[in-house]
Amino acid sequence: METLPVASPNKANMFGVDKNININTIDDWLGRDDVAYIDVRMLIDPGDYRKIGGDPILSGTIEGFEVVPYPYLANLTGLPPQVAASQYDGPTLFTLTWDKKGNIDTLTPNYEESEMIIKDLFPQDKAIFLLCGGGGYASFTRALLIKLGYDPDKLYNIGGFWFYKGNKAVNIKVSYGDNKEYYAFHRLKYHYIDFDQLHKK
Repeated sequence: METLPVASPNKANMFGVDKNININTIDDWLGRDDVAYIDVRMLIDPGDYRKIGGDPILSGTIEGFEVVPYPYLANLTGLPPQVAASQYDGPTLFTLTWDKKGNIDTLTPNYEESEMIIKDLFPQDKAIFLLCGGGGYASFTRALLIKLGYDPDKLYNIGGFWFYKGNKAVNIKVSYGDNKEYYAFHRLKYHYIDFDQLHKK
């Protein structure tokens, strides 16, 4: 099995998508036991990503990826105005503030279980490949994990599924019968966070 290159964010890319392992090369890096594959999109995002050419519904992903939505992990900031107007603003595990350089300044857990949940969902003994729609949520997740002490060399923003051209797609939006469509979310390995059970700090 080929050795994983050290994570190498492309500074020329606004989201820091990895230079080596990205949406164009991901098919070469699937099925590894030493990698956790995480799609950080919501099933149905209230942010209207159609206004910027995206898809607010998780209509497809890549084989092996599990779903852990970033908007439930930390508060959203810096989204395009067209999306931010309707973005998710419900409970989150953490509240973040960002400095003027775009780095996380402060990180405050909102629940007693916040860090435990992160460590359960994002294993520290593996490399982590982060996927979203366009690259933004994956970038936010990478920054959050680094702030929580994860090794940046093992955190890869592979970019956005909207640009995926490989042959390992899992189609969630399915058509059948006489022009009927259905979002087969049951095909996903989805990690649910029940905020009602958590204990506020």
